[in-house]
Amino acid sequence: MKPGGSEVTLSEEIALKIEEKIAHTVQGIEKTLREILEKGEISFDDMKTLLESLKPSFSLLSQKWVLEILYSLLILGPLGFNDLKRITGANSRSLSSKLKALVQEEFIERKVSETPPVKTTYLLTERGRITALLSLPLLYYIVFSYRAKNPLSLF
Repeated sequence: MKPGGSEVTLSEEIALKIEEKIAHTVQGIEKTLREILEKGEISFDDMKTLLESLKPSFSLLSQKWVLEILYSLLILGPLGFNDLKRITGANSRSLSSKLKALVQEEFIERKVSETPPVKTTYLLTERGRITALLSLPLLYYIVFSYRAKNPLSLF
C-alpha cells in the first residue's frame, strides 16, 4: 500500500520481469543450499545457530518505519532527520529511536557536519544498502505472490 492507503500496482510487463528474476534467484538459492547440505559443508544445527544469531537484525528490520527509512536512504541518498520525518510520517521520538538502532546495528551511518550550521545526515552503510536491496524481492513476493499461478517454494 502507498502512504495514502491506495494499492500499489505494477504494469503486467514489470511484474512478470520481477517474478522471473525472483524465481531464478530462489532456484539458485535452493540449488546451492541442497549442494551444501549434501556435501556436509554445513549441518542443520549449524544453520540453526546461524539463524539464531540473525534474530536481533530481523527483529529490528520488522519494526515500524525501519524499512521505510532504509528505502528512503537507498532511493534518495543521504537525508537529514527532518527529511526522514517528512517522508516516513514517523513522529520524532519513534524516528530518533529507529535511527539510533539502525546506527548501532551498522545499517546506517550518522554524519554531523563540523562547520556551521551543524547538520546531521543519515546514509546507508554497505550492510544497509545490501539489506535494503535483498529485502525488496521478499517484500514483493509477499505482497504480489497471490498473482503467481505457480508460487515459488524452497523444498
